[in-house]
Amino acid sequence: MRKKIAAANWKMNLTLPQAHQLLDEILGQNISLEKHQEVIFAVPFPYLTEMNKRTFELKNYYTAAQNCSDKKSGAYTGETSVEMLQSIHVAHVVIGHSERREYYHETNELLAQKVNMAIGAGITPIFCCGEPLSIREAEGQNEFVAKQLLESLYHLTADEIAKVVIAYEPIWAIGTGKTASSQQAQTIHAFIRENIAGKYGAEVADNISILYGGSVKAANAVDLFSQPDVDGGLVGGASLVGNEFTAIIKALPA
Repeated sequence: MRKKIAAANWKMNLTLPQAHQLLDEILGQNISLEKHQEVIFAVPFPYLTEMNKRTFELKNYYTAAQNCSDKKSGAYTGETSVEMLQSIHVAHVVIGHSERREYYHETNELLAQKVNMAIGAGITPIFCCGEPLSIREAEGQNEFVAKQLLESLYHLTADEIAKVVIAYEPIWAIGTGKTASSQQAQTIHAFIRENIAGKYGAEVADNISILYGGSVKAANAVDLFSQPDVDGGLVGGASLVGNEFTAIIKALPA
């Protein structure tokens, strides 16, 4: 069975005391996860060590970095290497979030290098893909997402891509309060899985978790996660509210 994942993306939010308080609220619910369920907290870099200490001994709870460098090491002031993340036992890293693509001009080719770095270090990439509103309105989302997959992931071997988690994020639904309908989400997730199957075969594609990443909240999580090709969510704003994210965790299919 594919992993069903509730991933929190805190982005550039929360002071350290606030981060501890939020984690207290969520972990204090003592939600026991099934073997196929995972909860991941993608936290700001300064908090990685402390937050990881709190999740490290918990079954199927993990901490993720929100980005990594495409370089191994060297004179790259302000960057963080996968080797650094590996040394503090960070298990996952978000790569290619739409905000990184838009604000920091990260290209598909650059993201391919980051994916390589993460896999080489034994860190699971949470690879983000998705289209802006203009592409969706022109009904070009399939071609747009297929190009992202081709240029950033399809150089990988079947064994390597099996280690990737994919997060589909319709850019027009991030932070806007708009959400793709559950059927819209299912349709594009099914397309992504079929596209992967076309390259690597159905068995590989069927075992890759594909998360939805556009304004997931407690009110729509059950409906979204009930879709056959939606394997959980990469959650932004709602992950900063303890009872909201707790409800999203509880919405993961048993």
